[in-house]
Amino acid sequence: MNITQATRLVAEREIRVKIRDRTFLFGTLFFLLIAAAGTILPPLLSGGPSTVAATESVAAPLRAAGLEVRVVADDRAAEQAVRDDDVDAAVVSGPAVLAMEEAPDDVVAALSSQPTVRLLDPDAVDPVVAFLVPFVFAFVFFITSQTFGVQIAQSVIEEKQTRIVEILVAAVPVRALLAGKVVAGGILAFAQIALIALVAVVGMQIGDSGGLLTLLAPAIGWFVPFFLLGFVLLAAMWAAAGALANRQEDIAAVSTPVQLAVMLPFFAVIFLNDNDTAMRVLSYLPFSSPTAMPLRLFTGDAAGWEPFVSLVILLLAAGAFLVAGSRVYEGSLLRTNGRTSLRTAWRERETIG
Repeated sequence: MNITQATRLVAEREIRVKIRDRTFLFGTLFFLLIAAAGTILPPLLSGGPSTVAATESVAAPLRAAGLEVRVVADDRAAEQAVRDDDVDAAVVSGPAVLAMEEAPDDVVAALSSQPTVRLLDPDAVDPVVAFLVPFVFAFVFFITSQTFGVQIAQSVIEEKQTRIVEILVAAVPVRALLAGKVVAGGILAFAQIALIALVAVVGMQIGDSGGLLTLLAPAIGWFVPFFLLGFVLLAAMWAAAGALANRQEDIAAVSTPVQLAVMLPFFAVIFLNDNDTAMRVLSYLPFSSPTAMPLRLFTGDAAGWEPFVSLVILLLAAGAFLVAGSRVYEGSLLRTNGRTSLRTAWRERETIG
């Protein structure tokens, strides 16, 4: 059995185990519900256009504004419709707007004479969207890499605790074990994100947010390769961290560098997303580029060549961390007599597999 076949075998085993895990299934369902609720509910909860009672003489501009108009005989009937709560507001002679507590803004706007407006920056991103998009990109990468990374580390520790690893390394090369876990984690993570993205896209279409989807499409397209390479980089670190530990209780101690590599870029992108210089630097650093570069593409701050350069840097970094993680993984996997130091695992690699 060559390394490719062994890697595929290990990945298939990891995937089968994970898709039977209730925690994984419930977690995926939870994120799908959040994606659906976040895209479908806001337009629904915002309500439709106001209902207005008015005579036929003033109904035309209200209908032109998209309001639901209920034609009444006179002003008294219009006022009574408001008092009976049959409509949100009424328009009477004057014109004047009648309402029980507060006149709907869309009714007032329909009767107002608006000046000509010239937008000096028509392509500017809405401030709310400009805040939410970096948070969503960073949150998705942070949660996914954290969740699946911890699961990879726990899987490695479990195999060491139960001594199953001794049987596994007798059947497949050690590097195939590491590669299989990284491949399986990447496939599961990408599949989960793809499902969430599909639900979000459908929700945007239902919620009539097609314009936002058009703006996000290029950034999402670039986010996919950046996410995959960034995940490989971090997954190799998580697997190496798991191999250094000998008990599940030790995972927090050995994974501190990995935790920092995940958390610091997350907060940097969130808090520095309006700083052009900081975002330019973050878009080339391997740990932050999976979120920073797609964000710069969304805001239009990145030149056409920049994502290619950033992606090459991330690819080289992922390959380097995969090689380094493999060495640490090999040097500590069969050491079951306590926690292994990084120095020991690096310098005294076991000649196994």
